[in-house]
Amino acid sequence: MRRRPIACVAGIVCMTALLAIQAGTVDDFLAGNFQWTAGAPVLAIDTNNLPPSTGAPWSMAKDPSPVCFQGRWHLFCTVKRTGSGSGRIRIGYMSFLDWPDAQAAPWHLIDLYEPGAFVDYHGAPQVFYFTPHGKWYMVYQLADNTRGIPYGPCYSTTRDITDPTSWTLPTPLYPPMPDKAGLDHWVICDAAKAYHFFTTLNGQMWRAETRLSDFPSRWTQPVLALQADFWEASHTYKVRSLNKYLTVVVALGSGSVGRRYYQAYLADSLGGAWQPLAATKPKSFASLLNVQQTAGQWAVGIDHGELLRTGYDEKLEIDPTALRFLFQSEGPSGGEHKLGLLIATDTQPPALPQGLDVSGP
Repeated sequence: MRRRPIACVAGIVCMTALLAIQAGTVDDFLAGNFQWTAGAPVLAIDTNNLPPSTGAPWSMAKDPSPVCFQGRWHLFCTVKRTGSGSGRIRIGYMSFLDWPDAQAAPWHLIDLYEPGAFVDYHGAPQVFYFTPHGKWYMVYQLADNTRGIPYGPCYSTTRDITDPTSWTLPTPLYPPMPDKAGLDHWVICDAAKAYHFFTTLNGQMWRAETRLSDFPSRWTQPVLALQADFWEASHTYKVRSLNKYLTVVVALGSGSVGRRYYQAYLADSLGGAWQPLAATKPKSFASLLNVQQTAGQWAVGIDHGELLRTGYDEKLEIDPTALRFLFQSEGPSGGEHKLGLLIATDTQPPALPQGLDVSGP
């Protein structure tokens, strides 16, 4: 089997020795037939690679948003420490050449607050390059009482993704809407509009939109875009060569499916109706039923992650024949989240894990 690249950006290939597996086909994708392999975790929190904590130690990295740009990976995550107080939940950044290098890469905390201010909560980042402005955008959820910003979606920008000190202070994406503040905010664009998707922990995904020329302001009131038996973290992508869009979203699992798993839905347009593609426990986008763990059963579910894109701009394009999915999971005893990488394959469904307790919360 030939080795495949993880992503190719502007002609620069980010390679990995992890990939010597044939991916799925377009027919598999359109039929909702997904099979994956996962090796050992690619990243766990390491306090030696993080700035010192003024309180309790850093305990986990989660909610990853990876971007491949100029031959390097740029990874943004929620980083969390135990206890309470200022700065308990922050957004962290690291950069590395390839995924085997991630664990040794140093973390940088992004300062999204005024110097000396109490740091409330900011997390669950999404990062992309917005071509019309020539800027990188980071969309995330935040609460900042010091600046009078209630919990909700915000954004920051930079012209240099490699400089974690260059991000602007948070700006609300639109005026607060307490009844639909939502979480896991996500922006994707087509040729005419930008779309903002989010979930509300009740099986509902919402959509707001604005003209591309008005981004990032003048959003419409959110409307219900999808309702089904899912939980959070909806992420939407353009499917290369198919003229379709894919939404993947976390659902609560149990038993052999895993504590959490991913469903998938397909639409012809970002403003259109979403149809189930792989949206049940027996037939999911990613769960313990269709993921073969080749380095031991460390993951007890497939939780909040992102597909690795073929580019880095606002279109968020993916290749349906070379799917790679960066995900998070707790271990069998709970606690710390680790990040793993799913590689789509054309293999048969994996054997059911033996002796792994996945019946937790």
